[in-house]
Amino acid sequence: MSDSNTTDFTNPSTFILLGIPGLEAAHVWISIPFCAMYVIAVLGNFTVLFIVKVEKSLHEPMEIDFSACFTQMFFIHCFFAIESGIFMAMAFDRYVAICDPLRHSTTLRNPIVAKIGLAVVLRGSMLALPCPLLARQLPYCRSNIVLHTCCEHIAVVNLACADTRISSYYGLIVASSVICLDMFFIAVSYTQILRAIFSLPTKDARLKTFGTCGSHLFALLAFYIPGLFTLLTYRFGHHVALHFHILFANVCLLVPPMLNPIIFGVRTKQIRDRMLRLFTHKGT
Repeated sequence: MSDSNTTDFTNPSTFILLGIPGLEAAHVWISIPFCAMYVIAVLGNFTVLFIVKVEKSLHEPMEIDFSACFTQMFFIHCFFAIESGIFMAMAFDRYVAICDPLRHSTTLRNPIVAKIGLAVVLRGSMLALPCPLLARQLPYCRSNIVLHTCCEHIAVVNLACADTRISSYYGLIVASSVICLDMFFIAVSYTQILRAIFSLPTKDARLKTFGTCGSHLFALLAFYIPGLFTLLTYRFGHHVALHFHILFANVCLLVPPMLNPIIFGVRTKQIRDRMLRLFTHKGT
């Protein structure tokens, strides 16, 4: 660019926000739920802040019933195992779709999918149930203050005034086996998938096929990387600050479920197209 063009250039005085290109006719309809969500978010957060400000009991650590704490412990670990099992089942689905596409509709019929889902739920429930049962048998005479934001297994067991090795070892074995075994089967599935992809004749075909796995891979990374890090730091990172343990544990619980709709919604063409058709249809 010449010096004269550079010196004559001036920044625009304003920017124009176009909104959502291609959906101009539906902007009014789209703005209604967006505006409603914004109003609810603002009013809800201000209401919570106001109640916390005026309610003196909320300025103290929150109390949870003894039995309710162990119930919460069960559901936390149960849902973690179920989510890991779902990712493993999704890897199997990708394997069949890419490596044996002609049999995908017959291999993964609705009854088979229902049985896989039931097996995932039963596995998660059976593995998680001993955690609260073992922890509940321990005597708690030291303190009733749990140094965590929820009834996490180790955080509660550390309050016991008895030998906690059985409960602690079981928690470690279950968490390690769920993560490691599921990651192993996922790795086996993707090894076969990659072999099938690299055997395709053209680069475009390889990229297109691998792109169908993109959403699943992003979701796997969002789930297993924080999970592995939390497991390792809890068991072996004794010099890591407690507040870091707790903050990262909450990130593991909250971030993957938050990212999943975004990952699958943005990366999956069918979901994007369906949403666009939905908004366009409402606008017309």
